[in-house]
Amino acid sequence: MKAFVFPGQGAQFSGMGKDLYQSSDLAKQRFAQANEILGFDIQKIMFEGSDEELKQTKVTQPAVFLHSVILASVMGDAFKPDMVAGHSLGEISALVAIKAVKFEAGLKLVSTRAMAMQAACEAQPSTMAAVLGLEDEKVEQVCASIDGIVVAANYNCPGQLVISGSVEAVEEACAKMVEEGARRALKLPVGGAFHSPLMAPAQEELSKAIENTKFMKPICPIYQNVVAKAVTDPEEIKSNLNAQLTGAVRWTQSVKAMMEDGAESFVEVGPGKVLQGLVKKIDRNMQVSSGEVPAA
Repeated sequence: MKAFVFPGQGAQFSGMGKDLYQSSDLAKQRFAQANEILGFDIQKIMFEGSDEELKQTKVTQPAVFLHSVILASVMGDAFKPDMVAGHSLGEISALVAIKAVKFEAGLKLVSTRAMAMQAACEAQPSTMAAVLGLEDEKVEQVCASIDGIVVAANYNCPGQLVISGSVEAVEEACAKMVEEGARRALKLPVGGAFHSPLMAPAQEELSKAIENTKFMKPICPIYQNVVAKAVTDPEEIKSNLNAQLTGAVRWTQSVKAMMEDGAESFVEVGPGKVLQGLVKKIDRNMQVSSGEVPAA
């Protein structure tokens, strides 16, 4: 069985998507639709923009979404998933690719999500940090011991967990993580505390957008971040997607569940190879590859 996985924010790079644009008329149509929906030239920023421009949340999330969704569409018969998963933002990309949400509706959701998250970041100073070389349970215990908001946010792979919360709480947690034996605990260059209770204001706005979006039964199961198991019911998908902004990305658990359910290989659909690396760290014997644009 073949699993397809979709990357999230952080996978972007300057020049991304040029090969996709040249691949088909559908790709060109999607970029034109995106410019109109977003109200700015996302295509130009993706192709010619600086790294700093691409790091803006309102740009990053639509850019990675577009790359992934267009790639899935131009892969043709090579995109035949038995199951899918998306890392954070990638969950919406995956839902569009497996026909649970239409392209235009998915892009609008991504844009709403990005703007709401940016506003939440600006409302309260917050951050995230990567903790390396410590068991998940120990990271959770340290977070629980801190007097302030700090939680386990991204379970990326064994020995690599990202925490999220207020600046002071994250800094205190990092110091304690090292005391407890972490190889490293370092703050990340992000604008806020994604996947933590501090994203509650963004969740309220996204919830309205999700409720106003039509969700359909997907062509295959999606392993959603907050539950780390196969889901196909549209109402359950909506509920889990809404919970994701303040809930943890259980990537390790999701990949393991996909393997237990028969996944024999993983294909990353989108820019970069971050998820392939994480899958290999979860099971070094697993076959991984990148989705490819068909030769002209």
